[in-house]
Amino acid sequence: METAPKPGKGVPPKKDSPQAKRKKPWRYWEEDVTPAAPAGPPRKKARAREPRPPRSKGVRGAPKSHFGRKPQAPKNVSDRKKPRRTLSGAQDPFPGPAPAPAEVARKFCRIDKSKKLPHSKPKTRTKLETAEAQEEEASVRAARAELLLAEEPGFLEGEDGEDTAKILQTDIVEAVDIASAAKHFDLNLRQFGPYRLNYSRTGRHLALGGRRGHVAALDWVTKKLMCEINVMEAVQDIHFLHSETLLAVAQNRWLYIYDNQGIELHCIRRCDRVTRLEFLPFHFLLATASETGFLTYLDVSVGKIVTALNARAGRLSVMAQNPYNAVIHLGHSNGTVSLWSPAVKEPLVKTLCHRGAVRAVAVDPTGTYMATSGLDHQLKIFDLRGTFQPLSARTLPQGAGHLAFSQRGLLVAGMGDVVNIWAGPGKASPPTLEQPYLTHRLSGHVHGLQFCPFEDVLGVGHSGGMTSMLVPGSAEPNFDGLENNPYRSRKQRQEWEVKALLEKVPAELICLDPRALAEVDVVTLEQQKKERIERLGYDPDAKAAFQPKAKQKGRSSTASLVKRKKKVMEQEHRDKVRQSLKEEQQQQQQRQKQKTAKPTGTRPSALDRFVR
Repeated sequence: METAPKPGKGVPPKKDSPQAKRKKPWRYWEEDVTPAAPAGPPRKKARAREPRPPRSKGVRGAPKSHFGRKPQAPKNVSDRKKPRRTLSGAQDPFPGPAPAPAEVARKFCRIDKSKKLPHSKPKTRTKLETAEAQEEEASVRAARAELLLAEEPGFLEGEDGEDTAKILQTDIVEAVDIASAAKHFDLNLRQFGPYRLNYSRTGRHLALGGRRGHVAALDWVTKKLMCEINVMEAVQDIHFLHSETLLAVAQNRWLYIYDNQGIELHCIRRCDRVTRLEFLPFHFLLATASETGFLTYLDVSVGKIVTALNARAGRLSVMAQNPYNAVIHLGHSNGTVSLWSPAVKEPLVKTLCHRGAVRAVAVDPTGTYMATSGLDHQLKIFDLRGTFQPLSARTLPQGAGHLAFSQRGLLVAGMGDVVNIWAGPGKASPPTLEQPYLTHRLSGHVHGLQFCPFEDVLGVGHSGGMTSMLVPGSAEPNFDGLENNPYRSRKQRQEWEVKALLEKVPAELICLDPRALAEVDVVTLEQQKKERIERLGYDPDAKAAFQPKAKQKGRSSTASLVKRKKKVMEQEHRDKVRQSLKEEQQQQQQRQKQKTAKPTGTRPSALDRFVR
């Protein structure tokens, strides 16, 4: 018995049914089945072409730019003031960029608008205006980004008028957190002392050099030892180079360079009997002061000595650098302090500071103040802004043998086994010497002092080892991650070294005022112009330059224009030279006539016939 087929199996549905009206859904795994085309050649569909717009001859279409076009400014003023709407439709209640405080922006501005170039040309003036606009924009951005500096400097205050100098290190350690308390420690190294020390520029690594040959480098935050060797020779001074991977050690005879594994890399025999070391980071120069009285500059990037200057003042044992302009300050036994640059063979400045020999010199990070101490037990602070006059002085019970400034202007002095720290009212103000900020007594005599960068820590090297003190408010709380990053990796350090080498400043640019390099020497310019006029006999800039007119039929080529201009200039030069020579001859003839002319009212002489 046959049964009727169901409509879903092989039988097409009726036209009026809802199954026929519904389209079959397309699935990507099914093939696109199209009905078979009828036999015969395929037909092409006719498509009407749109006429192209006429193109003018000799005009090429502008090439498409790969960069986005600049947004056009709105024509109506109402469109400019209207705030933009967000995706949700709400208006921005604070349209435009965030405002920056004018005082903070003025702090970051480095262009002095009061000084203008006299008789500047329009092109030069445009360049100067563009540079000023860029500088203003950079200062505003820096002022706006200062909100991201969340860290604030520390401070120390006594209760009810308590003197902060009486607060001990144990009291400070008990009051601070655990991480800060771990930064206070003592290293008992009496067997190889006394010690000199140096912190790296990032403030993360510490180098120690004992007088009896002990040399060590460590990450003092994690207390991880990098290297430890004994050079079997007296160590006079120790200093990190541009990074913590290279270490300069002034030994008893020569200067040696070691890596962070304690391997000797170089022995520089031209620097002999070195007593003090200073490294100029932006110039890659290692400055050495020796017992023979020579100040030597060594370029560590190429391994060559730039210059060796004879100070002519005997043994050099007091040296400090100015971080602002990279000028070296030397203290001498006759009480004077001299300032040196590798570009000049004579001292830039020489000033008398003390009646006795100078024992220590230090310069603050802004390059404004210099602190000196001498055998006359005087501690003085000088102004380096052109006057070199003492601002304040204090008589100490015993002379300070070591001085150092912190990043925020605190001054520390080491006197025997006592360390005194003075603070000022602000960062850019000199420290007041009336009352010390902190005082600490050590287990041995001080032989080296340095504040740790970006940490409220003072490192003191003495005859009993090394002591790390907590000094609240001594360091900058925020660091520049692109310049001095304490947490940088090995790859970041390598990239920073390449960038620093590309931006290396030549040694010839070291001077007292670095801003003078960007100024125009108007006096010298006028003097050179005057000498040029006297040499040529005329002023070449008095008349406007000849501009030839364009001619037709191919006679206006660049070569013909230059030839015509040169011909006119030569002709003008000949005419001016002839005129100047003619005027000079006339003046010479007038002088000759004045010499041979007889004075009126004189009697003739028999010797007049010999006059020509």
